[in-house]
Amino acid sequence: MSAETLFPVKPPVLVPVVNQPRKFPVNRIFCVGRNYMAHAAEMGVSVDKTTQSPFYFLKDASAYVPSGSAIPYPLKTQNYHHEIELVLAIGKAGVNIKAEHAFDYIYGYACGLDMTRRDVQLAARDQGKPWDTGKNFAQSAVMSDIIPAEDIQVDVNAVNIELRVNGQTTQSSNTQYFIWNIAEIIEDLSTYYELQPGDLIFTGTPEGVGPVISGDLLEGSVQGVAEIKLHIR
Repeated sequence: MSAETLFPVKPPVLVPVVNQPRKFPVNRIFCVGRNYMAHAAEMGVSVDKTTQSPFYFLKDASAYVPSGSAIPYPLKTQNYHHEIELVLAIGKAGVNIKAEHAFDYIYGYACGLDMTRRDVQLAARDQGKPWDTGKNFAQSAVMSDIIPAEDIQVDVNAVNIELRVNGQTTQSSNTQYFIWNIAEIIEDLSTYYELQPGDLIFTGTPEGVGPVISGDLLEGSVQGVAEIKLHIR
């Protein structure tokens, strides 16, 4: 607590970076909704890229939890879902970024889990309300350490992405099935916000999302990028 604040100020949220002593300070967490056609279909909606644009929701930086954590089953849900995703870590500021320059703004990549209170989300969606309470809650943004972009040896727009629950594969796809690829996401998102160093972008989840319960072990990977692990207490 300082003379200027009524309550103690929370420390910054910091994500470890592979082979780097300094950590990545999280500013904002943006999430792309419905960015795989098969996932949109399993959620009961269709996406037409020719007439629609990407859409986004946000999670608070405090929702971050590192891979390898054991977290409790969350409040206010009976249908708690996993969603594995490729995560972009933004390294410099930019607004109205052109797609051909998008990768210049990426510091690194990670594997993430967008944990979701699905029953809460769908109830809000069906009533035309925001998704905040279904998506933005404590420990709902799970992430591996960040790997600097220069250390990535694969084309991140064409890598396998997979999640296993208790050893059984539930999600298995490839980022080549993005509806909006990485450059398109950055180009579009930067028309709404001036992207800042420390911003994270969860790029969307493939089909196969499903419920988890206390005692479950989640293990996943984005090929050539990172692996992730989470235990539900």
